[in-house]
Amino acid sequence: MKKYIFIVFMALAMHVKAQVNNDSCVHLHEIVVTGLTGGSHINHIPSPVSVISANELQRLASTNIIDAISKHPGISQITTGGGISKPVIRGLGYNRILIVNDGIRQEGQQWGDEHGLEVDGDAVHSVEVIKGPASLMYGSDAMAGVIILHDAPIAPINTVRGNLSGGYQTNGNLWQYSANMAGNQHGFVWDWRWSQKHTDAYKNPRNGTVDNSQFAEQALNGMLGFNKEWGYSHLKLGYYHLKPGIVEAEDDEEYTDEELETPFQQIRHYRAVLDQMFRIGDGQLKTLFGYQQNRRQEYEEPSECGLDFHLHTVNYDIRYVTPEWSGWIGNIGVNGMWQQSRNLGSEYLIPAYHLFDVGLFTTFSKDFHERLHINGGIRVDNRRLHSHELYDDGVLRFEAFSRSFTGFSMSTGIIYNITPTLDIRANIARGFRAPNLSELGSNGEHEGTLRYEIGNKDLKAEGSWQFDLGFDYSSEPFSAKLALFANRISHFIFLEKTGQVINDHDAFSYRQHDARLLGFEATVIVHPVQFLHYENSFSYVDAQQLHATGDNRYLPFTPAPRWLSTLHYDILNHGRIFRNMFAEVEMDCNLRQCHVCTAYHTETETPSYTLWNISAGADIQSKKGKLLNVNITAQNLFNRAYVNHLNRLKEGGIYNMGKNIVMKISLPFNFL
Repeated sequence: MKKYIFIVFMALAMHVKAQVNNDSCVHLHEIVVTGLTGGSHINHIPSPVSVISANELQRLASTNIIDAISKHPGISQITTGGGISKPVIRGLGYNRILIVNDGIRQEGQQWGDEHGLEVDGDAVHSVEVIKGPASLMYGSDAMAGVIILHDAPIAPINTVRGNLSGGYQTNGNLWQYSANMAGNQHGFVWDWRWSQKHTDAYKNPRNGTVDNSQFAEQALNGMLGFNKEWGYSHLKLGYYHLKPGIVEAEDDEEYTDEELETPFQQIRHYRAVLDQMFRIGDGQLKTLFGYQQNRRQEYEEPSECGLDFHLHTVNYDIRYVTPEWSGWIGNIGVNGMWQQSRNLGSEYLIPAYHLFDVGLFTTFSKDFHERLHINGGIRVDNRRLHSHELYDDGVLRFEAFSRSFTGFSMSTGIIYNITPTLDIRANIARGFRAPNLSELGSNGEHEGTLRYEIGNKDLKAEGSWQFDLGFDYSSEPFSAKLALFANRISHFIFLEKTGQVINDHDAFSYRQHDARLLGFEATVIVHPVQFLHYENSFSYVDAQQLHATGDNRYLPFTPAPRWLSTLHYDILNHGRIFRNMFAEVEMDCNLRQCHVCTAYHTETETPSYTLWNISAGADIQSKKGKLLNVNITAQNLFNRAYVNHLNRLKEGGIYNMGKNIVMKISLPFNFL
C-alpha cells in the first residue's frame, strides 16, 4: 500500500502545474530572532543564535526534527534507537532545554531518557536555536537554551497553496508522507497538514537488525484565523501519535524486523493554542493561551499497560511590545503554566502532582549609530508544586509534599560592528531551573532505561551564570565565526548510581553538585569560486563537577568533540528544466570521548569515528514555475560500524545505524 501511495505522489508530480510563490516572508526567520527580546535583526544580537532555514530543512535527511538540526555547531542529540531524539545544547539537555512550538513551551514529560519530542517534523518551516540562558521570554528550564520551531508564513492574500511530499529510507524501510493545504481569502487564513511515517527495525554492520527499534508516527496540524489591519487571531490545533519499540540490549528473544514486539510505548499529544496580536497605537499587545494533553503508556504485554502517565498543561502568555522611543524598543509581560499529572497505570515511577508557575519579565534593545547594539532584560519566576501520596498494596509508595521555588534570570549584551565585515559580541546571562517531579519524587523501575530511580525531595533549584564572547567575519570569498562560552551552574542535578540493586535493576538517585562547562564553536566558510562552497565547523565542550576528582569528575552525556566538513557544488542554478541543482560531500568526524563519568560504571569511553555522506538535489520546473523538488542522500556511505557517545543504547552494545539511502520528494502547487 505504501508503495502505491508513493507512486501516486510521483504521478501527481508529472501532471500538476506548479507556480513559484516569491513570498518575502520565507526569509524572515533568517534575519529576525524572536526568542530574545521579541524580534531583533540577527546581526544585532549579542547572544549565540543559530537559524536553520526552510531550504536547509528540506535538504536534510533525518528521522525527526531534532535529528535534522543536530549537525549545527553546539547542538547534539541523545538517541534511543532510530525514532527518539532529545536535544543537547553545549553539553546540557533534558529539562534544561525548552522547546517552543506554536508559540508555547512544549510539555510532554520530557524528563525521561527515552521521551522524545511530540512534534511533526514536516510541519516545521524553520528553526531558531538560542544557546545558553539568554532568553527571558520563557522562564524556568531555559538554562541551556531554547529551540523555537516556526511554522510556515501565512499565505499571501487571495491565494491557495499546497504541498505533497514523500520520502523513503532504505535502512529500516522507512516510508514518509505529508500533505499540506493553506490559503488566505481576504484575510481569512488557514493551514492544515497531515503526516504519516512508518519504519521497520534499523540495521548496522555490528548488530545486524536492532530488534524492536521500529516505530510508527501520525500527525495532524491545523490553523484557522484572521489577519486584519487591527492585528491577527489564529487558532492552532494539533494531534500527534507515536508508537515506538523499546530496545532492550539484554533481551535474547528473536524478533522480526517488521512486527513491533513488547515492550513498546504509545504516546499521544493533543494541542490547542489561541495566538492573538492587537495593534495599540504604535505598540502591540500579544496574547497566547494554550492547552496540551500528553498521554504516555508503556506496554510490557501486548494488552497490558504498565506505566500510564496523563499530563494536562495550560499555558498563558500576555506581553506588550512598546513603540520605539529614542531608539529603544521593549517588551513587558507575564507568562507561565498550570499543570496536572496523574498515574493511570498499574506501575508507578513518579507521583501524581499539580503545579503552577508565573513569571514577570521585561526586555529591551537599542541601536547606537548603526554600529553598537545592546539588548537585555530581567525576569522573576515562582513555581509551586504539590505531590500527592500513593499507597501501593498497602505500602506507602509516594508521600505527599509541597515545594516552592523562586528565582531570577537576566541577560545583557552588546555587539559592536568594528567594520562592515567584522563584528564582536559579548553577553552575560543568568539562568534558573526548578527541579522537576522526576528528580524530586521518583520511586520505581524505569523499564525504558533499565534502572530503578529514587528522587530527592530536598533538591534546590539550579542557577547558572554564562559568559559568551564571539567574533564574526564575513566577506565575499571568506567568512568565519568563533563563539567562546563559560557556564557555571550551582546545585547541578544529576543521576548517580548508588551501587544497590532493587528488583533486579541498578538503583540510581538524584544528587547535586556545582558544575562548570567550558567550550567553543568555530566555523570557517570559503568560496574559492562562486559555485563552490567549502564549510568547516568544530564544536567542543568540557563539562565537570567542581571540587570532584576521579570517577565523578566529568558530567555524563557530554558530547564528543566534533569536526564537520562540507564541500557543496552548485551545478546549475538557472536552467530551463533544472534549477538549484547541487551535489555535496560531507565528512562527519567525532573524536574520542575520554572525559566520562566512570563512577559505578555509569559511562565508558567512546572511540573516534568518521562518517562520509553524499547528497544531491534539484528543482524541476515547467514554464510556469517549480514543479518538483528532489533530494537524495547517502548517509554513512561506507557502512561504518560506530556508536555515538550520546547513544543511550551504547552501554548495551547497540550501535548506530549503518548505511542509509534517503530519498525526498516535494511537490508544491498553487490553486490561485
